[in-house]
Amino acid sequence: MRVLLASQSPRRADLLRAAGIAFEIVGVEVDERRLDDESPASYVLRVARTKAEVAACRKSGTLVLAADTAVVVDGLILGKPADEADAARMLEMLSGRTHLVMTGVALCRDGRALTEVVSTAVRFLRLGDAEIAWYVATGEPRGKAGGYAIQGLASRFIDWIEGSYSNVVGLPVAKVYQLLKEFEDKAL
Repeated sequence: MRVLLASQSPRRADLLRAAGIAFEIVGVEVDERRLDDESPASYVLRVARTKAEVAACRKSGTLVLAADTAVVVDGLILGKPADEADAARMLEMLSGRTHLVMTGVALCRDGRALTEVVSTAVRFLRLGDAEIAWYVATGEPRGKAGGYAIQGLASRFIDWIEGSYSNVVGLPVAKVYQLLKEFEDKAL
């Protein structure tokens, strides 16, 4: 089965490739601003579904996969840091605490959709100012929800996780596989 991945994320592409899921990439632009009073789970699900629907409109009959990931601490969504100071602020918020990584996943084809939200709990070690400054200076926080990459240098800061590791990287691969099977089973 081949899917159209509505994402420019190299991490999502790497995860799909590693799982042996064939895909093509299509970039989509959608408004990712959070709506007033929208819960984090509703937010990531809405954005993922919107991305999938936009891409599906471009390629009728094609199975489209889209996802949106957010880091959530104290009910606040930490997106991608705007700059180094923002990345440092996010890491200070995560230091010594547990947070959730939530990914909305959507599969769409010809008006039919399957969606799911996957949550993973992640606990950071307590970080000192020098550790935060070092990590921010590496440039790795750029473009990463919550300002860190669990699969990279930030792995040294992760005390434990509960749930899907690949979800924290950017795509819950086992859930994607289950949804792909469900989509195909229902198509028969």
